Amino acid sequence: MINWGILSTANIAQKAVIPALQHAANANVYGIGSSNEKVQEVAQKFDIPNVYGSYEELLDDPNIQAVYIPLPNTLHKEWVLKAASKGKHVLCEKPAALTSEDVQEMVGACEQHGVLFMEAFMYQFQPQHARVKEIIASGEIGDVKHFSSTFTFKLNLEDSQNIRLNAELGGGSVWDVGCYCIHAARNILGQEPTAVYVDATIHDQYQVDTSATGILTFNNGVTASIYSGFEQPMNDTYVVEGTKGRIAVPMAFRPDRREDGLGEIMVTTEKGEIRNETFSGNQYVLMVEHFSDAILNGGKPSYTGQQTYNNIKTIEACYESMRTGQQVKL
Repeated sequence: MINWGILSTANIAQKAVIPALQHAANANVYGIGSSNEKVQEVAQKFDIPNVYGSYEELLDDPNIQAVYIPLPNTLHKEWVLKAASKGKHVLCEKPAALTSEDVQEMVGACEQHGVLFMEAFMYQFQPQHARVKEIIASGEIGDVKHFSSTFTFKLNLEDSQNIRLNAELGGGSVWDVGCYCIHAARNILGQEPTAVYVDATIHDQYQVDTSATGILTFNNGVTASIYSGFEQPMNDTYVVEGTKGRIAVPMAFRPDRREDGLGEIMVTTEKGEIRNETFSGNQYVLMVEHFSDAILNGGKPSYTGQQTYNNIKTIEACYESMRTGQQVKL
């Protein structure tokens, strides 16, 4: 078992990752640290045995082997570096950083101190995505020509305190949810884009993108379209279009929203027939089990620091395209 520490009382930790750690076969939620007065309440709620009045105090406990960092985007780098210097393995909430240079420094620090680093893109551990890749590799849908992905949800744009609307803290729809669309395109297609073009709606008051539409171009002529937004109902999908068929994933990033929690793909064959396949597995539990297993067995996470760097590099290009109104080469 790996003893885990949680830095902060963040909502994502309470809603998803702490419960996942408690259900994982190889993880133990050993402690939670925060100067927030709610920390005692959260510890009681989840029956977490050790409470620390600061992040530093938690990192100083030698009994903790790994930490989960769900802090605001701009604080990730500081606390990844501090955790690494204390010999803690790091699972860091996405996006890991707001510049590719910061990612390099974070990953380098973890390597220097002999600890593992992984960005918490939980969706990729749901088995539905491995099945999509398997079908593509089998040739059933022919040559892939286009990938499209959407991730939207309704955000209260009157709530000026929401960090998603704070430009200085890495707010904006692409940093928050569009990063999944970009990640999925790269992940499922198994290659890196060579150019991006993004058009966005920028909020007058907050100066963040409340919606964004982008086109990613890849070396072999495959294209990917992405759409992210804060003003539409929840939609988290992707579709892979091939010369002989297509694969649609209706709940690509949050299958836990389904009552049965199952992942699902819909395969359309060359004859127009539709086949549905479903997949069990809590993606948050699978993620923390994968990372804990890598620590226990001296391995490496399947999702590497280099892949995190590549994703952030692509997002940076998207924001440059928004600013300039031009296609940006990678």
